[in-house]
Amino acid sequence: MNSSVCEKKYFHVDLDAFFASVEQNDHPEYRGKPVIVGGLPGDRRAVVSTASYEARRYGIHSAMPLSKAVELCPDGIYLRGNYSRYSELSHKIMQIFNSYSPEVLQMSIDEAFIDMTGTEKIFGNSREAALKIKNEVHKKTGLTVSIGVSSSMYVAKIASGYRKPDGLTIVENGDEEKFMLSLPLEKLWGAGTKTQNHLKEIGLSTIELIHSKPLNLLISIFGQSSGTFLYNAVRGNKDYVFGSEAKNHSISTETTFDFDLTDRNSIEKAIMELCWNIMWRLHKENSRTRTVMLKIRYEDFTTVSVQETFPTPVSSSDDLYERALKLFMKKYDGTSGIRLLGVCACNIESKDIPVQKSLFDFGEEKKARLEKAIYNLEDKNPALKIRKARMIEKKD
Repeated sequence: MNSSVCEKKYFHVDLDAFFASVEQNDHPEYRGKPVIVGGLPGDRRAVVSTASYEARRYGIHSAMPLSKAVELCPDGIYLRGNYSRYSELSHKIMQIFNSYSPEVLQMSIDEAFIDMTGTEKIFGNSREAALKIKNEVHKKTGLTVSIGVSSSMYVAKIASGYRKPDGLTIVENGDEEKFMLSLPLEKLWGAGTKTQNHLKEIGLSTIELIHSKPLNLLISIFGQSSGTFLYNAVRGNKDYVFGSEAKNHSISTETTFDFDLTDRNSIEKAIMELCWNIMWRLHKENSRTRTVMLKIRYEDFTTVSVQETFPTPVSSSDDLYERALKLFMKKYDGTSGIRLLGVCACNIESKDIPVQKSLFDFGEEKKARLEKAIYNLEDKNPALKIRKARMIEKKD
């Protein structure tokens, strides 16, 4: 047996109040003030996407109805958000992470796991490497990140939120269980409010009490899946690897609208914007897809989706838009208002994998090259925004 095998070392990096922090960084006049991203006072059905730490002192948190946030903090700075700007900075930060390890698992726009196993000779010990990442992100973007470090991905994720903002928490190998036992029940990631309430109702109000119960008892109370999860979670869930359950990579984006969409022009424009964003990411990853999925959520919260795998890969945002619109026409009921639209490029693959070219091009290859050139220009100069005329908002 090879005794020189490296112990796994995961960094979970979480951007601090990401959307609100971007706004404060881009607008110095917002700094030190409560900033709430998600909508403007009066926007119907709007919810808080991100609240700055100043806003959180008022009790405001993500997913809170915006109307409630306005009640708690009527003098806050309310913004609908600049999601293309957030995506641009997220991509820049993920590039930084990729310079530290080839194994980066992006979990969302503002968090990622970095497998730092065996990098000590290059970047130093865990503390030194984490500080280098934090300093580089701050230097290049003006933003702060919090990092959790552990041999367990699960513990690293919890640890990243332990000393926010701008925090660093390192859980040494062998201390995972000790760390979990030091936490309040509310920090048990993956156990939602309903599960936590149930735990408290049956007298298991602390992680220590859950830890003291045998696996078979937890399974008898919560079922096989939830019982096993609780048993392993309070012990650090060391064998669980995020991302192992989803090897078929996909890229998706969706938008919830302030008002139900009913007119065809607004619907098509929204689908076009979603397709543009997905193609930007596909070009970034040098990837392609043949499988497109479209999701529609109606005004009564009924959600439907439709997916199709095409014989040829998507070549451009126009091509993706045409395919997504075709799927939309298959599924839309034609009368209901639309609350949310989403587009997903499923089962994506590298463009380096050979593919048989079509006998008939019809200008798609030229269009794809032009579009990629535009994306590359935007990447080099983020201030440059080239959009189709239909996607540009008209000024009053």
